[in-house]
Amino acid sequence: MYEKDSLSALDAITEAQRIAFAPMLFQTALCLRNSGVLAWLDKQGKRGSSLEEIVANSTLNEYGVSVLLDMGLSGRIVTCKEGTYYLAKVGHYLLHDNMTRVNMDFTQDVCYQGLFHLAEALKEEKPAGLSVFGEWPTIYPALSALPEQAKKSWFAFDHFYSDGAFNDALPHIFASSPTKLYDVGGNTGKWALRCCGYDENIAVTLLDLPQQIALAQENIAKAGLSHRIGFHPVDMLSDAALPDEADIWWMSQFLDCFSPDQIVTMLSKVAKVMKPGARLCIMELFWDAQKFEAASFSLNATSLYFTCMANGNSRFYSVEKFYHYLETAGFRVEQRLDNLGVGHTLLMCQKNEQ
Repeated sequence: MYEKDSLSALDAITEAQRIAFAPMLFQTALCLRNSGVLAWLDKQGKRGSSLEEIVANSTLNEYGVSVLLDMGLSGRIVTCKEGTYYLAKVGHYLLHDNMTRVNMDFTQDVCYQGLFHLAEALKEEKPAGLSVFGEWPTIYPALSALPEQAKKSWFAFDHFYSDGAFNDALPHIFASSPTKLYDVGGNTGKWALRCCGYDENIAVTLLDLPQQIALAQENIAKAGLSHRIGFHPVDMLSDAALPDEADIWWMSQFLDCFSPDQIVTMLSKVAKVMKPGARLCIMELFWDAQKFEAASFSLNATSLYFTCMANGNSRFYSVEKFYHYLETAGFRVEQRLDNLGVGHTLLMCQKNEQ
């Protein structure tokens, strides 16, 4: 992956211009989608549509539609023949592909303004772009206070990449018939609810920041499962004591929120309190464990969200480096399962015997 530079000089300079004007292309695609232009062209199919018809069926005037269509042609979002416009394949996926929609909304609503501060974030190792929403040290205690559209797009992004993988992971997690599971970084409680729905004998405890616990408690109460799901508010980076009764310690898309040193510190704390026979189960997206280049591209792009907006020092890691962090913290990988959901890897780990 990415081992050879195979572009011709002409292709390379063309690609360089696409990068130079990438923000213009992104905003064009978003406006074509949100103004109804893509939906109208999709509806017309092979018949296509004139500029006048498109204007009449969008929320923009002729000038607005025409500049978007011209850039849309350059971006291969639409095609045009003898004054008739058609939806191209790229435009089709911009309109219909759920993953693309989730990614675009996340980029626009959560990341776009803040990414202007990327150089500052890299230099200071702090999420400098988060200041567009307010003054917080990281995005996690701020999630419940984000503007409504940003909050909606953040959770849609988070859940899209975890929900399908949850279904694939459940049989592996419950193969050993656990009765107590700790959901570390439990977020909104979706995994805890899935566990209770999958096995009536499981009791789950969420370990997370107090602000996140409050969100999860509300969702779990609505589901009528407060009697089976407990809560342990904790900052995993603090010196606070951890509970020690779980058969399974579950971490899904949690450790990518921390730096390597922080990951080793937290895993070492877990290793110290785990009871004999307990397992650590980590579900993560690793950029070097993907089947498709587009998936690796998306993960490496999202790493810059962590840099600029989330915390300033984490990312989506390579699985090779992650094995090293686990070993340093006293764990060994017992089983690795790739390609769960849309590209997750499940690492089932045991504590090394002293």
